Amino acid sequence: MVQYIYIPLLIIKKIMNKILSVLAVTIFSVSAAYAQKESFKPSLIGFYNLENYYDTVNNPKVDDEEFLPNSERHYNTRIFLDKVDRLSSVIEQMGTDINPDGLALLGVAEIENDTVLNILVNHKSLKSRKLKVIHYDSPDARGIDVGLLYNPKYFAPLYSAPLFVKLPGGSKDSYFTRDILYAKGIMDGDTVHVMVGHWPSRSGGEERSAPARAAAAGVVKRVVDSLMAINIQSKIVIMGDLNDDPVSPSMTKVLGAKGSADGLKDGGLYNPWYDFYKKGIGTIAYQDSWGLFDQVVVSKAWLDKKQAGYHFYKATIFNREFLVQKTGKYRGYPKRTWDGTTYNYGYSDHFPVYVTMLKKVNQ
Repeated sequence: MVQYIYIPLLIIKKIMNKILSVLAVTIFSVSAAYAQKESFKPSLIGFYNLENYYDTVNNPKVDDEEFLPNSERHYNTRIFLDKVDRLSSVIEQMGTDINPDGLALLGVAEIENDTVLNILVNHKSLKSRKLKVIHYDSPDARGIDVGLLYNPKYFAPLYSAPLFVKLPGGSKDSYFTRDILYAKGIMDGDTVHVMVGHWPSRSGGEERSAPARAAAAGVVKRVVDSLMAINIQSKIVIMGDLNDDPVSPSMTKVLGAKGSADGLKDGGLYNPWYDFYKKGIGTIAYQDSWGLFDQVVVSKAWLDKKQAGYHFYKATIFNREFLVQKTGKYRGYPKRTWDGTTYNYGYSDHFPVYVTMLKKVNQ
């Protein structure tokens, strides 16, 4: 007599999801490289401007008064927690069609402190990934900083530090801007150098403020040159809200990032967002015009597809429909958190971006 064992449908679904999660990377790798009959595993590196991600507690050392419960915005716990829900939902989904674990590294900007980042990574939708935080307080007058979130399954930090950016006189009304965060670590055998920036804004005019962004680019370039002097094959990632487009002087002249990999010399930098920008595709909109301020730039060492380590595969703007404003004067723009001082139940006025790196799997 045959005996049947009853297994609840919910348990079956959980088992199947677990199996699919394990297989997803292999399936992607085989399909991505079918013609070459090779398999690869992906690792994703991204950036996201979290748009005024403040806590609700007054910090007397910085100008955060507009993001307090008694401010004109009425920025209270309810709004803060909704903001956390929305940001976590974006990060949860980024890149999961390629890797079920999402991003290995995520640079972030416009965050007030490590408190808000720790609340974010411990949200129920992200907690299982056990993301860790690297953060330093910046001297920015508004109290906003940059940070780096990393998945310890894919990245092990060795060293990190803030890099000070000295503003040229007359380029900005303020004396200080955000530090650039530098981190060195191991990504599945590769030594990787990461710099996360939120370069000075265009307030006061693009031309007037350009020297400030050139100063930020100069800090990054000096670190790049130092690393290349030690090892010309250094794997470097430069990411951030750079407040400039891929064709701007800070990117092309100061940083020296090229929009084409063809003919790129050893130690050079490749900017995969150049063609996006030329096609009118961006990450932030202003006066019905798209800018591509959010970028991830990589050194030439990432471009060799025959290497044993990770190589650059493609760049992606994460501009899903739910992140797009459907009504009002900002229709078609990224669905921002605020419409003036009114809470817009949005995510950010920037789309996030990421790059996919692949590593050959030996058969």
